Amino acid sequence: MRALVIGDLEVARVTCALLAERQVEVVHLLQPSDTVLRHELDASFDAVAVLVRGDVTALRYVLLVEQIRPGVRLVATVFDRTLAEKLREVVPNCTVTSPADVAVPSIIGACLADGTLAVDFSEDRPRRLVRTDEGDLVLVPEGPTRPGPFRRLRATVGRLSAHDEATRIMLLGLAGLLVILFIDWVITVTALGSSPSEALYAATRVVTTVGPGDADIDGRTWYAALASVLMLVTVILTAIFTAGVVNRILSTRSVTLIGRRVPPRRDHVVVLGLGQVGVRLAIALRDLGIGVIVVERDPAAPNLRLARLAGVPVFVGHGQDVDVLRRVGLTRARAFAAMGADDLDNIEAAIAASVVAPDIPIALRAGESDLIAETRSLFRIGEVRDVSALTAVAVAECLVGSPPVAVFADRHRCVAFDGTEEHVVVSAKRCGCAARA
Repeated sequence: MRALVIGDLEVARVTCALLAERQVEVVHLLQPSDTVLRHELDASFDAVAVLVRGDVTALRYVLLVEQIRPGVRLVATVFDRTLAEKLREVVPNCTVTSPADVAVPSIIGACLADGTLAVDFSEDRPRRLVRTDEGDLVLVPEGPTRPGPFRRLRATVGRLSAHDEATRIMLLGLAGLLVILFIDWVITVTALGSSPSEALYAATRVVTTVGPGDADIDGRTWYAALASVLMLVTVILTAIFTAGVVNRILSTRSVTLIGRRVPPRRDHVVVLGLGQVGVRLAIALRDLGIGVIVVERDPAAPNLRLARLAGVPVFVGHGQDVDVLRRVGLTRARAFAAMGADDLDNIEAAIAASVVAPDIPIALRAGESDLIAETRSLFRIGEVRDVSALTAVAVAECLVGSPPVAVFADRHRCVAFDGTEEHVVVSAKRCGCAARA
């Protein structure tokens, strides 16, 4: 069998190594021009893998390969799901996936920390891949756990807290206004003998700085002085509250006080990084009924729009900062997933998370950096998920056989499950073929 691999990413190099282990003759092109690709495709190839950065680039290579070699087995990585569906329609012989789609099921298993190896989303109801006591792999159907309306309302009220300074200022002003309203209402009912409804009207006049009525202050100089002080304090609190409201209206924050993007308070997953893997992981966790909040340091991250549309709360800050981790409720979370693009940043964040919450399960994305690839000590920090290795295993399975149901990590190995049996994959992670531009 002969296979052509296109791409200069780590996943392309690992795929070449996996194919070579299976005695497949591999030709690896890094960034070929149209002329070079046409020349290479003059030879006979049984399969072609397009593993490049950028959906548009992948689309161009796939269409060119299909034009030159119609019907050849094709595998391509595309992040955008709309583009992926259209590509499947146009090129039926192309298997379209993405590193996020391949790795997220295994990452969710690490976050659940209940023996789940991966979660299969191919059916209407998600299925958990678990290993039985006899050592067999089985898929267990498990629908999403959606809370009822009362539980959602109670959770929303319980999550009404400040995750940033602007929100804290706004809530401080609102709380102060409500306290003044309550104090004046109690004084008017108890000391002035007004009815509850009349007292509420009088207290509202004080909070809105209109002032109490003449009947309320007639002969009661002490109440007139108190009302004056309360109105002055109300002016300050109103300015504070208004500043907070204006700041929230004009800002582009992705954390809200009400609605779908309310930050969870407990039993949630804190995800670091809003890249392709991070945003897809957050959406998948929400689909399973698990609360999630993403920590992203770039306020202009490209996937911020996708997170907003999916109703995923995003806190802008550095995930390596222990104060930020406390603000997003890591001490009450069920898991922490460090899914940034840089391995060293993920490790630093995982260490910070272990300091804030020593017993929390940690899913750590690592292994793509040459500095990290060969170490085994990372397993002491958390469950390591090498996205490139997992994706390469899935691509190799598609090229030489059929798409696997799930690919998951088993300590230092990657395992592909086709629905009936598992295939343990051990790779040197080095491309043995002569890559060409």
